[in-house]
Amino acid sequence: MTGKLAYERYHWFHGQVGSNLFPNARHLSERFGISIKQAQRDIEFMRDRLDAPLVYNGTKKGYAYERSGYELPPIWFTGDEFVGFCLALRLATTIPDGSLKKSLRHFIEKFYSVRSFNDAPAMEEIERLVSVKNIEYYRVKEDVFRAVLAGLLKKRPLKIVYHTPHKNEKTERVIVPLHLLCYMGSWHVIGYCTMRNGLRDFALSRILSLTTQEYAVHIPDDLPPIKDYLRKNFGVISGGRQKEVVLKFSPDIASWVYQQIWHDAQKAAFEKDGSLILSFPVSGFEEVIREILKYGSQVEVISPPELRRMIKDEIKNMEKIYM
Repeated sequence: MTGKLAYERYHWFHGQVGSNLFPNARHLSERFGISIKQAQRDIEFMRDRLDAPLVYNGTKKGYAYERSGYELPPIWFTGDEFVGFCLALRLATTIPDGSLKKSLRHFIEKFYSVRSFNDAPAMEEIERLVSVKNIEYYRVKEDVFRAVLAGLLKKRPLKIVYHTPHKNEKTERVIVPLHLLCYMGSWHVIGYCTMRNGLRDFALSRILSLTTQEYAVHIPDDLPPIKDYLRKNFGVISGGRQKEVVLKFSPDIASWVYQQIWHDAQKAAFEKDGSLILSFPVSGFEEVIREILKYGSQVEVISPPELRRMIKDEIKNMEKIYM
């Protein structure tokens, strides 16, 4: 309650300053029935912790703003909301931009300093208790991430030099960023590609260089919704025409795999011996092959036949290495 009353004083004082009424500590004291010392502490708090550009005008014997446009931060929220903010900060460790993470921390600290809740854990406590660890992700240059994010938010096209590993080729193309995605710890931008005249996925780690373009790029009206593109191109499904994959997991890992979500439309059922039959649609085999091989002899491909054959071939190739 004390914090809420303090904010009411800040809000009143801010309104008085904004109306060019040159309020001072005495005015604040008389308005809210607090001591002159407390009123002065409130003013200093607004200046030092809420970044209010307050300056004292000796002629008017009151305060004014050094610059226009300042607004008080919307700081009243619940303890659960604060915890949510702190968890967001921990999850933000995946952002490859140190300055953005620093700004987010400063933002949360500012909110915490004028909190209106009781018994919420300190941010340092949440940082000690919660952490994020990603593996097998690709590093992204900080300047690339910042430029892509700016292009996305400002709707600016980017000229990029892009490296495609499996072809070992570099291409230069102009894209319009439309969506930023963190997929399994790695960052991707989904954008309209002028070279391909359609939506394409670009891994930020493969962008070698980029420059912002000042001219506008016309984006066709018939592009598919981004959500549809993501559904078809990320996860164990990828591509266009779908096929049903059926896998059989051994009893040793069946209960563990049963808890996993491979696809929204998956079907899972236990056999009498405790093994698990998992089926789901795919549109390409490249990613699902990697997932299957992770489980070694604990999984068998039941169908389709071409996927079963591809796994066999890969096992034979592996066998040559270890002969």
